[in-house]
Amino acid sequence: MIDLDVVIVGGGLAGCRAALEILRQDPSLKVGLVAKTHPIRSHSVAAQGGIAAALQNVDTEDSWQAHAFDTVKGGDYLSDQDAVAILTQEGPEVVIDLERLGVLFSRLEDGRIAQRPFGGHSHQRTCYAADKTGHAILHELISHLLESGVQLFDEWYVMRLIFEENTAQGVVMYRLTDGAIEVVRAKAVMFATGGYGRVYNTTSNDYASTGDGLAMTAAVGLPLEDMEFVQFHPTGLYPVGVLISEAVRGEGAYLINAQGDRFMANYAPSRMELAPRDITSRAIVCEVMAGRGVNIDGSAGGPFVHLDLRHMGKEKILSRVPFAWEEAHRLVGIDAVYEPMPVRPTVHYSMGGIPINTDGRVRSSATGLTEGFFAAGEAACVSVHGANRLGSNSLLECVVYGRRVGASIARYVQDRALPTVDAVVYLQEARETIQGLLDRTGEYRINEIRTAYQDCMTEYCGVFRTEERMQRGLLELKALQEKAERIQMQDRGQVWNAELIEAMELRSLLLVGEVILTSALARQESRGSHYRDDFPERDDRDFLHHSLVNIVEGAVVRSTMPVVIDMFEPMERKY
Repeated sequence: MIDLDVVIVGGGLAGCRAALEILRQDPSLKVGLVAKTHPIRSHSVAAQGGIAAALQNVDTEDSWQAHAFDTVKGGDYLSDQDAVAILTQEGPEVVIDLERLGVLFSRLEDGRIAQRPFGGHSHQRTCYAADKTGHAILHELISHLLESGVQLFDEWYVMRLIFEENTAQGVVMYRLTDGAIEVVRAKAVMFATGGYGRVYNTTSNDYASTGDGLAMTAAVGLPLEDMEFVQFHPTGLYPVGVLISEAVRGEGAYLINAQGDRFMANYAPSRMELAPRDITSRAIVCEVMAGRGVNIDGSAGGPFVHLDLRHMGKEKILSRVPFAWEEAHRLVGIDAVYEPMPVRPTVHYSMGGIPINTDGRVRSSATGLTEGFFAAGEAACVSVHGANRLGSNSLLECVVYGRRVGASIARYVQDRALPTVDAVVYLQEARETIQGLLDRTGEYRINEIRTAYQDCMTEYCGVFRTEERMQRGLLELKALQEKAERIQMQDRGQVWNAELIEAMELRSLLLVGEVILTSALARQESRGSHYRDDFPERDDRDFLHHSLVNIVEGAVVRSTMPVVIDMFEPMERKY
């Protein structure tokens, strides 16, 4: 058994920033960081557009209050406003701290950090490092972590959370390289496991984004919050689904349909291409459904629209958004200097997740907290994003709440004893789980089930939803869950058994999908990213609350939690 003061699961921005802050607060603490990939391959590294903060380097009229209002309005008034205040007040401070850590932000001519426009923001406040901002931040954080003495467990898959008597006591983890199993005992456990984009068939998320942390949390009887709110990014590169950053539109690119019209004038005339992502995604789908989408040959009636950069000029394209140009050129053979990019919405972000308070403590219910269990980043729901996240607020959340939760954990573990954990029981259970999977000789391959499941979620719980469609999706999901118990395993080895990891990830995906569908069915309104054709209006009287879902003995149990509204009263959301 490995003993630590703190074990953090997840090697992205939130986990790394928390680990760094814990060791800043108390260098004597033993901190372990567990990641199923190497941390520099965490999905945070793919974040492109920037990190929002009211630095006032470009727009002197900006303020944290304006940033907070934009965030709450963008989240369709489901954001907890106390959490948003912390996010926006601490934004400038954490960006300056990143700069001092060595992050190479793009600069204005006078040397200050550059800031660009972004969707849903009323001021020019998004700081950036070209269009590789996540890469720039994560690499610096990891460099500092390696110097700080953190114990890094890379390419370990965490199988379960050890949670007894309302207390997180550690984790059980499996090493991909040789099949070793370890129990980690800790005074505090933090989940920073990222999102679950692989629930859907077209996503900007990497292959590791399978919702494992959320599934492990639900598996011990704890709730998940607001899981119906899944963000579709408007500009996924067709047909591969990878992200074309919002930075491209922030720098001036147009969205045009088959007729060559900038159609956002019909949906958000004041913001055009820089409307919030939920509005822009629905607009693109509406254009396609109306026959104004584009085909590969340029004719009307196709499945995508065009993102047109040509008027920006070669120099601006290659200096401000070089990675977006590179992705389009490499993946679909488009030179964006001379040709428009084919785009359509792609699943991008999860607003919901593990419910936490503003110190990162995981909730056991709407009114109660767990002991020793913390979370941050995309895996968590604090909730700063409400029903729809604004672009460039995700990196900000990871850094602000990563730092804040790290400080909270450092205080929490002082003078706290290690829990009593029977490692033999957990090791035996893990071995039996793994052997049970390796012995499977059913009729279905994992990829067959996973693909059918991803198609099911995309078809029945996508950009537009209805009760009838989601009920059909839930029935199909239940059938797939049964089939998943009859998979066959061809690789029975212990060394780099990727098929075994896929089998465990499939269980996570299926559980997360059921919670998404169940939550979406219960919310009979349209709010932010959750759009119901059968309930097209927002309903503050009956649904201005957070959704909580617990899995209790295999059954889904729903409850609600009030939204914190202490700055901005809900009003009609127009752009």
